[in-house]
Amino acid sequence: MQPYELTLDAAAQAIRNRELSPVDLVDSVLERMARVDPRLGAYVTVTADRARESARRAEREIAAGARRGPLHGIPVALKDLIDVAGLPTTGSSRVRVGHRATADSAVAARLEAAGAVLVGKTHTHEFAYGLVTPQTVNAWDPGRVAGGSSGGSAVAVASGTATFALGTDTGGSIRTPAALNGVVGLKPTYDLVPRDGVVSLSWSLDHVGPLTRTVTDAGLVLSALTGREPYTVDSEIPGLRVGVPRNHYFERVDAEVESTVRTAIARLESLGARLVEVEIPMARYIQATQWGLMVPEATAYHERTLRTTPELYGPDVRILLEAGELVSAGDYLRAQRAQTLMRREWLRLMKSVDVIAAPAVPVTAVPTGQESVAWPDGTTESVADAYVRLSAPANITGLPSLTVPAGLDSAGLPIGLQLIGRPYAEDALLRAGRAYERTAVFAEIRAGALTA
Repeated sequence: MQPYELTLDAAAQAIRNRELSPVDLVDSVLERMARVDPRLGAYVTVTADRARESARRAEREIAAGARRGPLHGIPVALKDLIDVAGLPTTGSSRVRVGHRATADSAVAARLEAAGAVLVGKTHTHEFAYGLVTPQTVNAWDPGRVAGGSSGGSAVAVASGTATFALGTDTGGSIRTPAALNGVVGLKPTYDLVPRDGVVSLSWSLDHVGPLTRTVTDAGLVLSALTGREPYTVDSEIPGLRVGVPRNHYFERVDAEVESTVRTAIARLESLGARLVEVEIPMARYIQATQWGLMVPEATAYHERTLRTTPELYGPDVRILLEAGELVSAGDYLRAQRAQTLMRREWLRLMKSVDVIAAPAVPVTAVPTGQESVAWPDGTTESVADAYVRLSAPANITGLPSLTVPAGLDSAGLPIGLQLIGRPYAEDALLRAGRAYERTAVFAEIRAGALTA
């Protein structure tokens, strides 16, 4: 096994035991990047010289007995919405050509303090306003979408060009690309991870979180981002109440996705979880509320540049931003009211279960350029609507949500299992994910992208 193939936890243990040098790990990741990223397009900025210098410093510190923790000497990639002092934060947009951050974002500062080694910044769908990330291709099949908007971060982790990465999630932008590329994606509870110095899409829905190869790794990163004690690596779930939705989450879902996710839920039951059928509240209002909040908030954020340099935006993003100018104050207030009601109803629902288990996305990675999904009932849906539909509830409510690989479809593409937990109950969420992580199918999928 090459160093770039190691999980964060395995690499950290090897570094701690002096079996692996941070310099060798970073060199392995950068060499892997040079080989595969020209084909995958995950990175917008590569910080090779900075990374090698940081790795040498980490090696000296660890040799002197000043190891900072499990992230010390570990390669990380940051979505290009996250400020790092002295580096560009372009949002993958021409609007920000020439921009350089003057200070670190809160999360970049915390990772720096933990000793993580920045290897580069990853592409996003322009300003995170999309579910495709057009500059980046899927790690499993270059003819298919990477998912978005944190597509670059997901592909970097899946392909071994970063040991872990950070993304942002406004309507599924961590979990969708994680599911489509066979990696773990964690959207923490709203405001658990600070967003200072992170370009916003929609301030009432934005979250920052990790993309990793394992659930254990996600817990290690979350600890560094929050400054809290290490999140659980316990995988015992006897008595854990797992909610299985009878509505919304299994409607208009690909048959292979449904079958795989239901099999994954059955595995949780076999490990001791207790399944509880649940009704998702206010399901018919989910997408209207998501778009009703996101569209006007995004437009407000971009108000000045939309009026002064609209031609610099990509056509798809410009249309959405201009549409936001047509949303009335009354409609926006109604969306806020719906969000309040939805949060209240979901909190009531979560009293009866510890986690909810469901598909992460209704369909696996679509071919590049495909704009809609046709369902057996004769209806069609845009790819963006399909990919956001099952992830949006956790953004509207602010509940933590974890996506883990659950299997492959007949085309060999990853399928994701989504787990949703109670506010600030990331431990229970990670414990359920960790239990599933121990099954054979998880390990097979985790290894798959590195050889795809």
